[in-house]
Amino acid sequence: MSSEIGFAIVGVGTIADFHARALKDVKGGKLVAAFNRSREKTEAFASKYGAEAVSSLEVLLGRKDVDVVCVTTPSGSHAEVAIPALDAGKHVFCEKPLEIQLDRIDAMIAAAQRNQRHLAAVFQSRFGQGALTLKKAIDAGRFGKLTLCSAYIKWWRTQSYYDSGAWRGTWELDGGGALMNQGIHAIDLLQFLVGMPCEVTACTATLAHSKIQVEDTAVAALKFPHGALGVIEGATSAWPGFLKRIEISGEHGSAVLEDDRLIFWKFEKETAEDDAIRARASQASTVGGGAADPKAISPEGHRIQMQDLVDAIREQRPPAILGEEARKAVQLILAVYESARSGRTVQIPR
Repeated sequence: MSSEIGFAIVGVGTIADFHARALKDVKGGKLVAAFNRSREKTEAFASKYGAEAVSSLEVLLGRKDVDVVCVTTPSGSHAEVAIPALDAGKHVFCEKPLEIQLDRIDAMIAAAQRNQRHLAAVFQSRFGQGALTLKKAIDAGRFGKLTLCSAYIKWWRTQSYYDSGAWRGTWELDGGGALMNQGIHAIDLLQFLVGMPCEVTACTATLAHSKIQVEDTAVAALKFPHGALGVIEGATSAWPGFLKRIEISGEHGSAVLEDDRLIFWKFEKETAEDDAIRARASQASTVGGGAADPKAISPEGHRIQMQDLVDAIREQRPPAILGEEARKAVQLILAVYESARSGRTVQIPR
């Protein structure tokens, strides 16, 4: 392995720019190559970010200077890039969702295990100071018995957003709509904070867009093994778009996380740290965005995760979010879809 960890990006759509921009500030990491099925797009992207345009996935995977492959292709094609990359001895840094079906995710995890390589997943919302502060308080039992645990992702996407790519809004490659594509970050964060629900009852609809197969509006009622109830509201139909929101309540306290700002933080038994936490909430967050514009997010979350992956490779330890962990959000979303299709409550196996 060279002095720098070499990264290659496969797929040069909108999200690939965030990977490339973030990588510029990763210590010990460097973008060396890029590939896309369109040679013209590959060359433009590579020129913009100082990488080499590669003619095929096979050529890219054969390069000795590529240690990590960033998978930024449409969601339903992640496995067809990730598995060959892992089998070629590369680590993989994969955009959300890891894939759109659990059997494909399981095949990716198996490939990582048999090749002893990392399958790291992008869920940057977990790394914000607000999210980590909330997680610490939950784990410490400050809320007492949890009672209500909910996620709200009421975003807006224009019709032109869906029209901009043939894969957008399709079951085959997008894997779903407002939940699988946009809401998955908050859904992952909710289950990271309080655990997986054990059952879900849901309704979905397509209300504000045409020519798409998937939902732009969804509501799901949740029940957790620890007894709490909750709600997921996910939409790309809510103009002008609101910041994603996590609400946690218990018998001894409540908190509201808006993007990564704790806009409400109050407990029956306050500590000396609580005033400082509330004061920090007035500061701008470096992780979040995208309520109305998918390009209006910061690359900081990607940078944090890429730095963690570089450090994990060097330190011979697992990265923060492995494929097994990223699988959970997809499992929950698929349970929501199953409930909406069947009209029944769906049990989620533990």
